[in-house]
Formats: sequence, structure tokens, C-alpha cells
Amino acid sequence: MAQKRRSKGPGPSQGELLAAEEDLAPTQSASQAPRSLERLSPAQVDQKVSELVQYLLVKDQKKIPIKRADILKNVIKDYRGIYSEIIKRAGRTLQQVFGLQLVEIDPRNHVYILVSNLPRLAVENLKQDDCTAKLGLLTVILSFLFMKGNAAKESAVWEMLRRLRVDPGVRHEVFGDVKKLVTEEFVRQKYLEYNRVPHTDPPEFEFLWGARAVKETSKMQVLRFIAKKWTAILLATSKGRWTQLSPACTQKTLQQ
Repeated sequence: MAQKRRSKGPGPSQGELLAAEEDLAPTQSASQAPRSLERLSPAQVDQKVSELVQYLLVKDQKKIPIKRADILKNVIKDYRGIYSEIIKRAGRTLQQVFGLQLVEIDPRNHVYILVSNLPRLAVENLKQDDCTAKLGLLTVILSFLFMKGNAAKESAVWEMLRRLRVDPGVRHEVFGDVKKLVTEEFVRQKYLEYNRVPHTDPPEFEFLWGARAVKETSKMQVLRFIAKKWTAILLATSKGRWTQLSPACTQKTLQQ
């Protein structure tokens, strides 16, 4: 008797297989997260959380939904085993520090957006006075240093500013010579420290919080200020709406 052959339907395409594999990754990672965390130092995990927060803030400027696949590719990389832990901590930081909520708007395709928990701010209400713009630039730098563990290499700060359309190598219509403003004026006013990293050849430099920034306001005061103003600052800077800032304005505004 001839054996009845079992018919086979068309199999999944390569794209469908890749999508399925990608979809399973977080589930598998979640079960492995405790073991993966044990193999990493707290500093390594904190650094990756900080990178994700910065990535999400930059992406959110254009108000384009953020795909999990892009997060995995551009930020998480070799840390997939603790993806769920990193995304959870990043969401908590965004909520507590910036007043932003990380919302998954498409659970099937894992797409996220950032939603402000703060009252809607009208960008057009930002005044083009001497206080606002340098304050915006300074607080962005101070918050970046805070997220980087209170210090960051000069190259990292410049890259972050370029993402906000402030290139230290190009004269800015409001700030003028950006590099001079940050490395000389802010340093001279003691808002920032600008030090050479020991034993580097060619020489590398890093930024830290300056004595005036520490004395005039605590890190938590700056973070509370950012939580109120960060969305407006990002929106304003994306449209070039920076203004200038005097030391007196910095102290007055940060202590509000």
C-alpha cells in the first residue's frame, strides 16, 4: 500500500523568521536577566541605562516613534540579556528626572513614544532673553554630566550638543563660538571644570560640575528644573530658539 504523503504548506519567509526570532528575544532575555545581571557590574548597567535615556531623549525631539529593534541595534547591543531591566530603569529615570513616560503604543511591533506628564508647554512662550538660552545650554550640559556619572569626555559632550544642532566647530547664530563659551566662559564662571585626562596621548579632556554650579544649586535642583523645562528646551533648541544667559540669571532660575 502506498504511503500517503503529507502535504506541506508554504513555509515562513526569511523575514518572518527574523521577526519571530526578534519577538522571542525579550521573552528569553527576561528569564535570563537575573543571571546576566550577576555577570555585570552596577556601573556597566548604569552606563547602558544612561545611554538609553540619552538615545530616547534625542529621538523624541523629532516626535518619531521609537522601535525596539532600533533600541536593540543602536543601544542595547551585547546587553540583550538584560534588555527588560535596562528599559525598566530607563523608563523610571525618564519619569523621575524628566517628567516623561515611556509608552509602548504598539505592543505587537514594540514601538515606543515619550509622553510628558507635565503641563503642555507652548514653545512660542519661551522668551528670547539673555537668561534662557545659555541656561538651556548649561542645564543640558550639567544634566548630561549627571547622567554620565558626573563627568564626561569632551568628545562625548560635543557629540551630544551636535545632536541638538549646536556644533562646537561652527559659529552659532546665538552663542557665537560655542567651544569658547563652554570651555572658557562657563569654566571661568566656575559652572564647569575642564580638565585634562591623566596619561592620555594625544591629550584628552573631560568636563565636570564646577564649584559655582555645586554651590548655587544642588544636582536635584537642576534635575527638578529640567523636569519642568526639558521638553520645551529640546523643542526650542531643535528650532534654534536659544538665548543667552548671565551668571545671575542662572542662579535665579535654577533656584526657582
